[in-house]
Amino acid sequence: MWEIFVVGAIILIIVFVNGNASATAFFKDNEAYLQLLKEEDYEFLVIAKYGNDVDVNKLFSTRIKNAALIFAVMVIVFINKLSFLNILICGLVAGYIFKSQYLSLKSYYKRHLHEIDLLLPYYLKSLEVLVQHYTVPVAISRSIKDAPEIFRPGLKEMIGKIEAGDSSIDPYMDFAKKYPVRDSMRMMRLLYRLGLGLQDNKQEQLLLLSKTVSSLQNKAREQKYKERLEKMQGKTMIMLGVTGAGVIVLLLVSMMMMLNI
Repeated sequence: MWEIFVVGAIILIIVFVNGNASATAFFKDNEAYLQLLKEEDYEFLVIAKYGNDVDVNKLFSTRIKNAALIFAVMVIVFINKLSFLNILICGLVAGYIFKSQYLSLKSYYKRHLHEIDLLLPYYLKSLEVLVQHYTVPVAISRSIKDAPEIFRPGLKEMIGKIEAGDSSIDPYMDFAKKYPVRDSMRMMRLLYRLGLGLQDNKQEQLLLLSKTVSSLQNKAREQKYKERLEKMQGKTMIMLGVTGAGVIVLLLVSMMMMLNI
């Protein structure tokens, strides 16, 4: 049975190391099966980090290639003492290599949620202006090109669902779930209700939207000022600490010199 793993490992190394054409053909022939390994939010996370110009499929195939190579190399390392435990270890290490890029993208996205939290109110302000002249879906569609790049994948997905005939609140909520920052859920509910096209209270809803967006902008500005103040306070404390330490060192040196005298 272990011979099968050895032969498979050798084949993998020949396929992936001997030439890119072979690797490309392998991924093309088995694309349908390999796509099952792709996480649901993988494409979104890749675009959020690298932008719309990145080749998501190429990046994903590189993940599989690296994991397969690690698995093959480890099997060959254990060739003289193959066992179920060693094969399991090879699989776990290869699985970690495969998942590591995805986990890194997740971590990057979580770190940038704070940035998203500060950017969202300003995007919504520009959207508010468009909503006064167009329907909500049209306004969102027109806003995409000027939206912060990190929002564009989510906005395109939202518009795609709406244009496909989904008239429920789900496309708006899905966007809010992708960007789970302050008041994103409430803002998407407001936009959905505004998008229903009820003219009798449209002005009232627009006024509510405007007040909410202005409130979010004020919170974002306060957060920026708070962060700047904390940063300045941190630098001041460091300067005071360094100055205090310097004074103490000078005093100690002076005392040592006096004692020597």
